[in-house]
Formats: sequence, structure tokens, C-alpha cells
Amino acid sequence: MSRLLRARRFLPPLALAGVAGGGLYYVYRPRNIPGYDGPAVPPPIFGADGTFKLPRFPRVKSRAEQILDLQKSSAGGKDDEYDILVIGAGATGAGVALDAATRGLRVAVVERDDFSSGTSSKSTKLVHGGVRYLEKAVWNLDYSQYELVKEALKERKYFLQTAPHLSMWLPIMLPLDSWWKVPYYWAGTKFYDFLAGSEGIESSYFLTKSKAIDAFPMLKPTDLVGALVYYDGAHNDSRMNVSIGMTAALYGATVVNHMEVTALQKDANGKLCGATVKDRIPERDGKKAEDFNIKAKCIINCTGPFTDGVRKLDDPNCKDIVAPASGVHIILPGYYSPGKMGLIDPSTSDGRVIFFLPWQGNTIAGTTDEPASISNNPLPDEKSIQWILNEVSHYLSPDINVRRGDVLAAWSGLRPLVKDPKAKNTESLVRNHLIDISDSGLVTCAGGKWTTYRQMAEECVDAAVEEFGLKTQPVVNAPRVSGSEAINDGASLDGSCQTHQVRLIGAHGFSRTLFIHIIQHFGIETEVAKHLTESYGDRAWTVAALCKPTDKRFPARGERISQLYPFVDGEIRYAVRHEYAQTAVDVLARRTRLAFLNAQAALEVLPKVIDIMAEELKWDKKRQETEWTDTVSFLESMGLPPSMLSVTRRQVEQGKIDFTTSLEYKMYSRHDKPIEFES
Repeated sequence: MSRLLRARRFLPPLALAGVAGGGLYYVYRPRNIPGYDGPAVPPPIFGADGTFKLPRFPRVKSRAEQILDLQKSSAGGKDDEYDILVIGAGATGAGVALDAATRGLRVAVVERDDFSSGTSSKSTKLVHGGVRYLEKAVWNLDYSQYELVKEALKERKYFLQTAPHLSMWLPIMLPLDSWWKVPYYWAGTKFYDFLAGSEGIESSYFLTKSKAIDAFPMLKPTDLVGALVYYDGAHNDSRMNVSIGMTAALYGATVVNHMEVTALQKDANGKLCGATVKDRIPERDGKKAEDFNIKAKCIINCTGPFTDGVRKLDDPNCKDIVAPASGVHIILPGYYSPGKMGLIDPSTSDGRVIFFLPWQGNTIAGTTDEPASISNNPLPDEKSIQWILNEVSHYLSPDINVRRGDVLAAWSGLRPLVKDPKAKNTESLVRNHLIDISDSGLVTCAGGKWTTYRQMAEECVDAAVEEFGLKTQPVVNAPRVSGSEAINDGASLDGSCQTHQVRLIGAHGFSRTLFIHIIQHFGIETEVAKHLTESYGDRAWTVAALCKPTDKRFPARGERISQLYPFVDGEIRYAVRHEYAQTAVDVLARRTRLAFLNAQAALEVLPKVIDIMAEELKWDKKRQETEWTDTVSFLESMGLPPSMLSVTRRQVEQGKIDFTTSLEYKMYSRHDKPIEFES
């Protein structure tokens, strides 16, 4: 009897066919992993005389200087007029600003709140082509879905090339409960690999039941026949957004957050020629801010879920094109998932897809979209949270008790699905993104997803250049973003789109071993040093230098603002001085990610954050009280329990918060008698 015939007795026929086909089980193939190359700029070293020179990075204009540049466009002549004014500084708006600036255009971007304060900070944190979109494309013979996947897979690789410190490859497991699903999903993941081509990384592979449980010990073994693992990307979304905006600022864009557009200006021909804006920060200090105008040849609307609000400033009678959908996400402790592998459940109880991913040391679980109404900080509804917990419990081992009190944070993000206003069937939603130009010249770029932000920005700037006759030009005397004279950051900026090659701030000197140099020079804890290099890249040198000495044997620098997480005091100073952070929420939610990781921990560190920001920004007592009130209100949208919403600053500082009524407090054994063991 041949080996193949003997094998038939032990392997189901479908599985055997896959093995015989030579691709079902994982075969190691070494690849050059994007983002894992050595640094373009090597780290500094000690000289022969013992001296050590920190990198000298180019200075970014302060927020006050950027506002002065905005005001010049109103008071000055044609030379001070902007080519493009972008409204909204989420992923798309910041991407448009960076694209335009690196094409030699004069560009400004204003944001009513903060970078990524809306949709862009509340994503699933994936950089992906979309396995489920590919499945729909095949079954429905939908070429547009296929094109969407192809485009996203190409853009996925650019993330790791332009921001290797903020993005990474992540293996994602598909647990399988029936043998017939093995060849089905194997074919799907292999097709996904095939579409990725050179933009891919390791090939997808099959894991037997024992190997799947070994890789993901929390998995439920019942009915498990094996698992398929494929590769996608993950990133730190709001830090990516801030980095895009600050890189645009280095390349000459005028970038201002907390600047609201209150009206659009038109010339005698009814064409848009500028906007009226208002700085929202003076109001927080009890001062009155005067409106002023910005002159621009082209105005681009990149406001995500709030797109229709800006469109109605242009034309009050225009029809809505945004159909917002919300996706609730929850954060669970890190022990719910392996540190380096995610999981996707494509067959939940009601057909939605749920992701279960490691992120920033914790575990994020989230859903697909549901229809929603538009609001600034939507609250995560309890029904959705319970649904996620229930679905999670279905594929985790039954001996793991998935508890409501384990939810450390929860939020609801709005995704701006759009309808083409020029389409005959106005009810159908555009699956990718939409670029529309109104009769008066308002360019609207909406829809899409994080993964394709760069492609959206490129197409949007292309449309603006063609429509308004804008003159792109090579960027001369480009800034040395890397901080090194040896690296010519602007070598390829010839006036065409080059954002697929423009490395973001922090990327040039980053390597997977940079944290060791940070530890050895500053005496910072290993966990903190890894966090700094993976959040700021080579700017970790600057952040570490802004940490106050501890007067301890070790760590020598880096006072944690929360003992549970590696965020340190220098990050707050860096956020204010180099990243335009203006409120405590800016720091807790978008510069660090503490509010997204643990709402109660964010509340506990709030006094320290306010104190450091007050020192940096010269806040008086009234402003500090405003920051407390507004931040606690924001934390409600991050899942802060209702019993904590009335807590005062004094209670937090004195450690007098009553946790005894909270779910988390009751989960653990605190006052039981010692366990007695039989002898």
C-alpha cells in the first residue's frame, strides 16, 4: 500500500487534497520584511573623547507662528494666497496637506478639534486589504470590490516603508470548526497572498488543531479542526495621523488644529476664494477670539462624518451624501490574546465580522459597521459591548470567564460611508471613496478607509491641480527631516506625487534595536524605551531628553504617569512643544493612547497631565478646572463608568476614589479568608 493510500485513512479527503497540492501547510520562505531594515540614519555614538551628540532635528514652527501665517493670507497679496486650503486634519486631510506640500504647492490645513479627533483615532487599528471584501468580490463577481482590495494591498506596504515605527505586520488567525472550510478559506487566503504579490510578506499557512492552540492558547478546543493564518498590518492610528500632519508642517504646510471654519467666502462669480476661521483655544482661557479670513485658490473638504456640514456652508440646499456607520470597539486586558497574533471571526451570530487583536499591550475587540447618527463623541452603547463580549466568549476556551468588568475602555467610531451626488441611483453607497467638485469649486474627498488614505490624498490633489490649474514644482531646499546632512530627504520631490516614498517624521533613524541606544544613554526602563521608539521613532531621543531625571539608581529618567503603562512625563512636554497639543484630551487620547487603553487609568493620571501642561502653556486655575471638566466628560465616551463621572480632582489626588462599587473591584478576591489546603 502506498504512503498516499495509507494517509487517506488518517486525513479527511479535502485536507489531503490540500496537502497533496503542496500549499496547505506552512512552508518557511525568507522574505525581506519592509520596516525591518536598518536605519537610514545610524544612531549617534560616543566619540573618542567621551562626548555624545544627540541628533539635531529641524524645528517645526510653533502653533502661534502657523496662525500668523494663516492671517498673512488675508492681509497680504497674491503671493500670500494659498493654493489649497484643506478643512479637516484627520487621516485624509493631513494626507492631502502632505501630498500638496511635497509637490511644491502652498497649502494650509485647519481642524476644528484635533488631529484624528474623529474617525481616524477610533479605527480597528488594522492596515489591511480586506479579506471579507475579497470574499464578496468573488461571490458577487464585484469588480469594484476587487479593485478596492488590490489598491489597499498596495497601500498596506507603503505604511511600513514610510512609518516603520508606527506600523507592523500582524499574523491573523481564522479558526476553523469544520473540515470543509479548510480548502475554502485556504483558497481565499492564498488568493489574498497572490493579489498582494510583491507587496505581501509571509505566505498564509495552515495550523493543525494542536498548533493553533499552541499559538493561541485561549482558543476553544471544542469542534476546532485547525486554523488558517494570514498576514495583514496594524498601526497606531492617531500617532500616525499626528506624524503625517507634523511631517506636512516640516515640508512647509501651515497646519493648525483647534481652528474652526465658520463660513466659506465666494467671489463676484460665485466661486469659492477662501474661508472664515476662528481659533477655539482663546475661548478656553476666557478670552474672545476674532474671526479672520484665509484666501485660497482651492478649498478641499476632508471632514469625514461632518462632510455634509461643510458642504452646506457652500450650498445650503445640497443633499446629504454621508451615511455614517458606527463601530463599537472594546479594550480587554492583554492576557486575552497572544502578544503577536490576532484573530478574526467571520461567522458571528448575526453575520457581522469581529476582530480580536493585540494592541499596545492590551487586546482590542471590535465589530463591523451599523447605521448611526452624527455626534462629536458618540457613546458606546451597552448592547454592543455585551454583544462583543458574548461573541468573544464563543471562541475562547470555556474555562476563561469573559467578564464585563474586564472592559478597560470602550468607544464608538463613525465611518463616513458616502453616496455619489451625481449618481442616478442616489441610494447606493460608494464602497471606497468619493471625490466631488461642486459648481462653486468646493472639492469634497470622503469615504475610504485608513489603509487607502494616501491614495485618496493623491487622487484628490490630482483633481485639484487639474480643476484649478495649480502649478506644482520641485521642492528646493527641502528640510532635513532625518536630522542628518547625509540623508537628502527631498531628493525625489520633483513636483509629482511622491508620498509613497516620503518617510514620516521619526522614520529615518528608527530600527528595531533603537530602544537599546535610548536605554544605554538615558537610563530609561526597557518597556518605556521600546514604547518611545515605537511611538516616536528617532524622535524618541528628543522625548527622552524631555523626561526629568528621577534621582533614583534606575531608571535615571522617565517618570511614568501611570504605573500600569509605559507613558512618561517627557511625552507630555513633547506633545505640547512639538505636536501642537492644546488640551488634556489631546495628550491622553491622541498623543499618548491612555484614554483608549484604560479609561480609569486616564482619570487617575489627569491631575499630573494638567499640571505639566499648565506649566508648559501657562494655564491659570480656571483653565485647569475647564480641562478637568472637559476631559472627564470625554472619558465618558471612552467607557468611564458613570460612578466616576462626578469624581473631583481632589479625590483623585488624595486617593479617595470609591472603587468598591465598581465591577472591576468586585472581580478580584480582596477580603476573603486565606485558602486552606489539605495536608
